[in-house]
Amino acid sequence: MRLVTFRRAEGGTAVGRIEGEGAADDQVVELQLPDASDVGQLLGQPGWRGVAEQAEGKRHRLGDLDLAPVVPSPSKVICVGLNYRAHILEMGRDLPDFPTLFAKFPETLTGPHDDIPAPPEDVALDWEAELTVVIGTQCRRVSESEAGDHIAGYTVANDISMRSWQFRTKEWLQGKMWEASTPVGPALVTADEWKPGPDVSTAVNGEQMQAATTGDLLFGPEALVSYISTMITLNPGDLILTGTPGGVGRARTPERYLVDGDLVETSIDGLGTLTNRVVAERPQSA
Repeated sequence: MRLVTFRRAEGGTAVGRIEGEGAADDQVVELQLPDASDVGQLLGQPGWRGVAEQAEGKRHRLGDLDLAPVVPSPSKVICVGLNYRAHILEMGRDLPDFPTLFAKFPETLTGPHDDIPAPPEDVALDWEAELTVVIGTQCRRVSESEAGDHIAGYTVANDISMRSWQFRTKEWLQGKMWEASTPVGPALVTADEWKPGPDVSTAVNGEQMQAATTGDLLFGPEALVSYISTMITLNPGDLILTGTPGGVGRARTPERYLVDGDLVETSIDGLGTLTNRVVAERPQSA
């Protein structure tokens, strides 16, 4: 099953169920759910899968919808660094014993086809394609063998990073928490229909920058859910960005970064593609 959150023309958002594989011409059933106007709220309902499968409503063409982040307001966005074996080894680093974690906030999220604002404060804007885990049921201190039961499914994210700010200090947060900098979507694909293994890639203006297999993750989704839930309760709709493979702009010689007008396409086979235009952000006058 594929679920989307889309912006309604009259305001607000709604949940849609895609009837197909996510092509532009596929039909989307607008689910009539009195207590859920986005996928995150749907996941908070008991028996959400059955609710989503059975609900009916108005039909739309997928390509005509204005998609929002698939989960617009998760309680947590946890991110993982240094998590692709080949990328770690090519950088001359040892494989870490534990996941490298940092966090984002809901305000960083944006839609799968929204513009990405390029802030005037940092010209080193970089791309990071990431497989993203979506939590389906609340969990705390679950074992790795139990963790899969708490995963609703998967989606795609681009962890756009402001590198100059990121490396001002040894902590990364200030380069990762910029508003509307992280496209997420286009859909939640449920865990019964998709498993890690297929390819992940990024292209900038049609030129491939990243290409890897999601099967190369050092710490897989179940390991991450178990590890993170040891520290804090994971709630329905929470997102775990599992890390990016090699090919980021900072690692290139010479370094390459995104500029006004660039088109960034971030894809994972079977999950879909984020298509975002970089647009220079104009600072507000005082």
